[in-house]
Amino acid sequence: MADLLQLFHAMLLGIVQGIAEWLPVSSKTQVLLASSYLLNLDYQQAYTFGLFMEIGTVLAAVIYFRGYILDLLRVLAGSKDPMKRKLFVYVLVVTLVTGVIGAPLYLIADSVKGVSIGVPMLVIGAVLIGDALFIRYSRRRAGAVRRTFKDMKTRDYIIIGAMQGIAALPGVSRSGITVSSMLLLDFEADEAFKLSFVVGIFASLAAFFLTTIVSGANVGDAVAGIGLAGLGLAILTATLVSLVLIDALIKVASRSGIVYLTAGLGAIAVVGGILYTALGL
Repeated sequence: MADLLQLFHAMLLGIVQGIAEWLPVSSKTQVLLASSYLLNLDYQQAYTFGLFMEIGTVLAAVIYFRGYILDLLRVLAGSKDPMKRKLFVYVLVVTLVTGVIGAPLYLIADSVKGVSIGVPMLVIGAVLIGDALFIRYSRRRAGAVRRTFKDMKTRDYIIIGAMQGIAALPGVSRSGITVSSMLLLDFEADEAFKLSFVVGIFASLAAFFLTTIVSGANVGDAVAGIGLAGLGLAILTATLVSLVLIDALIKVASRSGIVYLTAGLGAIAVVGGILYTALGL
């Protein structure tokens, strides 16, 4: 029978992953710190494990956005629907750009330590707070109309992919940097959250497979610390927590509370950045 302490640690790691993935605080950094403490892993082992744990949040996103996934499969099956094909091109281009930028950054990430974890959080937090002010101001303009997915251009795909690729670095939140970028590109708030989360599925899957291939030994060391049963519990916990949080964020983003949501997410990132910088992490 698996050690109860191992299972408790696994559940904690799943909760950390399930919450942090959707907040602008970099889930891999939070899992890195938590697994370093709970499993006594070194920096590189913990960083690798943080990327590996994204499989739980991928499962949640696939379940929640299954309609989008089915649309992508319909395109592969020959659908000529223009919006489905546009979604397919969006996912393809963003994922390719993410890979070109993110893969090299992942391979050198073990040299990025210290204050570099806190600074990106501060920057993303400040941008999100700026987004909130921008949204509040722009809504006061008569006839102001924000962009939706049908208005997306190739340039937008490339920018979003580039931002998502930068998120391979420790301290950079994938959801935070992509959502804030889309808000700055003047997209509707609920569209920004949905499109960020959908394309994140493929970035996280790529990170999972790259981690397994390149750093399998580090993953093995982490799994040894919580056991296979613990790993399964961690992934299940991350999936369930993620489903609840995704639904809550999308619902708030669809209402008038988006200004407060964005400002609140920015404040969380700023506070996290200050704490990590002050602690030298």
